Amino acid sequence: MRIDAATGPTTRQAWWITGVLGMASYLDAAAIAGTGTALVLYQKSLGLSGGDIGALSALLTFSIAIGALVGGRLGDRFGRRRIFAVTMIMFAVGAGLLTAAPGVGFLYAGLVILGLSSGADLPVSLSMIGEAAPAGKRGQMVGSTNFLWVLGIVGVILIGIFFGALGATGARIIYGHLFVISILVLICRSGIPESAKWRQAADTRTASVAINGAASDIGALRQLAHSRFLLPVIALGLFFGIANISANTNGQFQTYVYVNVAGLDVPTASLFGLIGIGIGLASTLLFVRLVDGVGARRWMLRVAAVLAICAFVLPAAVGVTPATIITSTILFSIGGGIMGEPMYKVWSQEIIPVLFRSSVQGITIAFTRLLAAAIALVTPAIIATGATNLYWFLTGTTVIAVTIGLFWLPRFQRADDEAGISADGAVPIGGVDDGVAVKHGTAQ
Repeated sequence: MRIDAATGPTTRQAWWITGVLGMASYLDAAAIAGTGTALVLYQKSLGLSGGDIGALSALLTFSIAIGALVGGRLGDRFGRRRIFAVTMIMFAVGAGLLTAAPGVGFLYAGLVILGLSSGADLPVSLSMIGEAAPAGKRGQMVGSTNFLWVLGIVGVILIGIFFGALGATGARIIYGHLFVISILVLICRSGIPESAKWRQAADTRTASVAINGAASDIGALRQLAHSRFLLPVIALGLFFGIANISANTNGQFQTYVYVNVAGLDVPTASLFGLIGIGIGLASTLLFVRLVDGVGARRWMLRVAAVLAICAFVLPAAVGVTPATIITSTILFSIGGGIMGEPMYKVWSQEIIPVLFRSSVQGITIAFTRLLAAAIALVTPAIIATGATNLYWFLTGTTVIAVTIGLFWLPRFQRADDEAGISADGAVPIGGVDDGVAVKHGTAQ
C-alpha cells in the first residue's frame, strides 16, 4: 500500500487499514467464545475433566491480559507494524496447535500462545487504526472494530449450529477457521506501512534523548506517572473495567438466568441472545455514525447511559421474569453497546499521547480482563442469594461506569498527536485539534 507521507492515508486507505487491523477484535471475540464451545466438544475425545475445562478457560483469559500488557508497551517502543505482524504469526501458530491437538497438552500450549498473541495485538491494532484515521473519521473507524468483535461471536455461534454435532471435528473447525483467517489477515497486513504519527513521535523521542540524555526520554513509561496523563489513565481503566463487568456477566450468565430463574428453555434463551446480538450490531452502526459529532455524541451517550441502567434496574426492582429479562436484554444491547467498550476505544485514542497510547490500552485491557475473571468467580454465589441481587449489583456497577463516562472522562484535554511527555510532565509538541468531538480543549 503506497501512502503519501505528507498527507497520510486517503479515506479509502484508512478504511482498509481499519478493516484489516480491526480483525484483531474479530479474532479476540471468536477465540474467547469459540474456546467455550470447543472445549466442550473436545471433552470426550481428549478426556477433558471439568477441572481441565475450568483451568484452560482461565488460562486463556490470563494469557490475553498478560499479552495486552506486554504487547501494548512493545507497540509503543518498537512500532505498530512490527508487533502486529509478530502477533498474527503467533496467533496462527496457536490456532494451528489447537486445530490439530492430539492431546490435552496441545490445548494448554495452544491457548497460552493464542491468548498472548490476541491480547498483544489488540492495543497495537487499535492505536494504528486511530493514527491512520483522517480528521473527523477517528471515532467511526475505531468504533467500527466493535462491529467486528460482535461478528466474531456470531461466526462461532454459526459454526456451533452447523458443526456442533460433530464433536471433536466441530472443535477443530472452530479453531481451523481462526487459523485460516489469521493467515489471511497476516497477508493483508504485510502491505500496511508503519504509522506515520508513531514514526514522527518516535523521531521526536530520539532527538530528545540525543540532545538531553536518557533522563528526558519522552517515551519512557515512568514519566506517565508524573504527568497530567496519569488521571486519564486511571479514569480509562476504571471506566472500561467497571463497564465491562455488566457486559461480561450478561454474556456469561444470561442463558443461566433465562433457564434457571426465568423458567425459559435453552432454545428460547439462544433465540433472544441472537436477537440481542442483532440489536447490538444496529446500535454499533448508530454509534459509528454519530460518535464524531460533538452534540450528537453527547446526547447519544446520555440516552445510552439511561438505557443501560434501566436494563438492570427493571429485573432488580420488578423481579426476574421472562418479560423483564427479555426487556433487559434489548435495553442493554442498545445502551451497553454504546456506553461501554466502543466509547473506551474512542476515548483512549483521544486523550492519550501517541507514544503511550498502545501501552495504556494494554494496561487497561489487562486490568479489565482480570477484573472480569475475578467477578465471574463470585457471580454464581451472588445469584444463589437471589437473582435480583445480581441485577442490583449490576445496576450499581453500571451507574459507576456511566458516571465516570459522562462526568469525568470528557473533562480531560485532548492529547491527539502529542509526541510524548517531557520530564516536567509537559507536552513537547502541541496537540492537534482535528475538529472532532473537541470543545475548549477537552474530549466530549
